[in-house]
Amino acid sequence: MPTITASEKDISPELTEHNIKVLLIDDQRMVGEAVRRMLLEVPGLEYRFCSDPAQAIAEADAFQPTVILQDLVMPGVDGIELVKAFRCNPSTVSTPLIVLSSKEEAATKADAFNAGANDYLVKLPDKLELNVRVRYHSAAYILRLQRDEAFAALEAQQKIIAQELAEAANYVQSLLAAPMPPGSPVPADWRFITSSSLGGDSFGYHWLSPHQLAIYLLDVCGHGVGAALLSVSAINTIRNRTLPETDFAIPSQVLSGLNRAFPMEEHGGKYFTIFYAIFDTETRELVYASGGHPPAIGIAPDGSATQLAAPGMIIGALPFARYVDCKATLAAGTSLFVFSDGCYEVFNGNQEMMSLERFSEVLACAATGADALDRAVATARQWQNRQEFDDDFSLIQFQM
Repeated sequence: MPTITASEKDISPELTEHNIKVLLIDDQRMVGEAVRRMLLEVPGLEYRFCSDPAQAIAEADAFQPTVILQDLVMPGVDGIELVKAFRCNPSTVSTPLIVLSSKEEAATKADAFNAGANDYLVKLPDKLELNVRVRYHSAAYILRLQRDEAFAALEAQQKIIAQELAEAANYVQSLLAAPMPPGSPVPADWRFITSSSLGGDSFGYHWLSPHQLAIYLLDVCGHGVGAALLSVSAINTIRNRTLPETDFAIPSQVLSGLNRAFPMEEHGGKYFTIFYAIFDTETRELVYASGGHPPAIGIAPDGSATQLAAPGMIIGALPFARYVDCKATLAAGTSLFVFSDGCYEVFNGNQEMMSLERFSEVLACAATGADALDRAVATARQWQNRQEFDDDFSLIQFQM
């Protein structure tokens, strides 16, 4: 199964170190030099002076300042309009902008702030005040840049994880047995709807001999990668028949072997339930065992429903758990449904859960049609009045 390959560095990226960068827009070179000298004591500060307001936007794009100082009164340009232009420019839309003006007027300040200025200083400001404001605004802007960096890195990482989860989900789907079409010795079809990117349900069926069909469905507690890994490991163990000293034609032995092979303390505290059965097409006998799993339901040709329950502990909880084989003879034309509890443990608006008996009735009504599985899915969704399920929905139908 594909594994998530994100490294710790990917998850916690190193953020770019930013120096304080000050861009002054002022037509007076004397002011430019005075401001430069005021800022000499700021460690690591980079300074650039632009005396042509027509080049202000281009200079800002090239320099990428952490704070812009802009004179409000310059020849050939409206200072308020230049502030608005900085706010419309993509690279400076959020760059802190401090207006410098010789006017100490409330109306002028209001116009500057309404245009998008972050601060207002009467020039030439006091050296200490200018230093403090430049540091303050730059520090806030640098934090914003680093936040945006972190969000971008997180978004990129989430895309990678989503892609890998999709690959893992496709891998899990590839392990599921293909439907057996009409005309097969035992036609079979299924519906598998996960409640998350990776579910904990898995199932399959395969022929042990020309007349013995193994049927199994397991449900790992929880969801996500951990549940999927355990589910895949268990299902592969069954498919490949790798349990030692186990006769895979005897369901109770299979469950005992799985219980020994997958103790929950060695698998992150996770356990699973399982229904495992052998159907003999010659005798029409179904031998089955359960490890804490919902009973399979057989719908006879006359529409009567039979729950095929068997006692047994969940797999992995207790090393001394014992499992028993139960038997049932299925009449020709019987529909056998094997499913997980996510198919009927759904809640309506009154927080009433669909009962197993109610689900049996749903299957009995649906079994006579060719769309039995889709009707069962639709009924569960109608009961809860939404499309998504809180638990994995796994339902297999066998035409015996």
